[in-house]
Amino acid sequence: MSTFSRVLRVELIRLRRRRAVLVIAAAILLVPLAIGGLVAWNSRPLSDGERAEAAAQAQRDLQECIQHPRRWGAPRAADAERFCTRNIDPSPEWYIYRPTLDLRSDQTEGGAAAALVVIALALLAGTTFIGHDWASGSVSNQLLFTPRRVPVWLAKAVALAVTALAWAAVSLTAYWLLLGAVAARRDLPVGDGVLLDCLQMGWRAAVVAAGAAVGGYALTMLLRSTVGALGVIAAVAVAGGIVLAATGFSGALNPATNVDAVLRDGTRYWVDLPCGSPEDVDNNCGREELRTLGQGAGYLGSGLVVVALGSVWSFRRRDVP
Repeated sequence: MSTFSRVLRVELIRLRRRRAVLVIAAAILLVPLAIGGLVAWNSRPLSDGERAEAAAQAQRDLQECIQHPRRWGAPRAADAERFCTRNIDPSPEWYIYRPTLDLRSDQTEGGAAAALVVIALALLAGTTFIGHDWASGSVSNQLLFTPRRVPVWLAKAVALAVTALAWAAVSLTAYWLLLGAVAARRDLPVGDGVLLDCLQMGWRAAVVAAGAAVGGYALTMLLRSTVGALGVIAAVAVAGGIVLAATGFSGALNPATNVDAVLRDGTRYWVDLPCGSPEDVDNNCGREELRTLGQGAGYLGSGLVVVALGSVWSFRRRDVP
């Protein structure tokens, strides 16, 4: 067995035994299911009791309109009954609004929320896993048995990537299969290929989650502190957005736009243009542009590579206490 394979096996075992990581893994698996359950509950069909309540409310409104027609905008009291009957809809949907479950539209709502939660938790798993090693001083002990630092760094990264990918793929696949089963039970039309598109969105999100886990790990290896890594991530998220917006590059260079492009297999974003300029052909002082899956993946991947290279260089050069 090679050194890398041996270290990788050890890191996979350590990852499964880290309690904080297991808590995060449980959250990755359960939170999307909770979101899916909430989506299914909020889109449930109206019950007989709710329909009866809505019908009773319609009758009360009708009587109120007939007795006080001017409050309801009737032109003449003599025509109040006909006016009220024509303008008050007795259907339950008029009184109780509840959206119908639609997998396609849920890709930008509950599905997107579930994917982003999983990605954030995977990043937290990456920072937590290695941050504990630096805090406890166990990194130096590990290097006593495997002095070559690059294989150690790579083994930890691969262990995190594979594990996060598996967790996220299982979780998001379960999310979409749950909603698909609910739609089938309610006899709702899903559309040809829609469920597969949703599953593919979840699988792309799983790849992003694996990258986020490695990115969080690499940044924590560079800073040697979980708190420091999370602080840098929060600062970049806040200050970076402000800087990009101030410089006019908040579209294509915005990490959120690129994550959305990867999750949804392409996305559109708004670009401000000088009003009346030759580029402003529709006189809207801007236009929509397409950010493709490849462009989004290239943006996120290049950022991950930069952080990883800096982390490897630092781990090789700096002393380990």
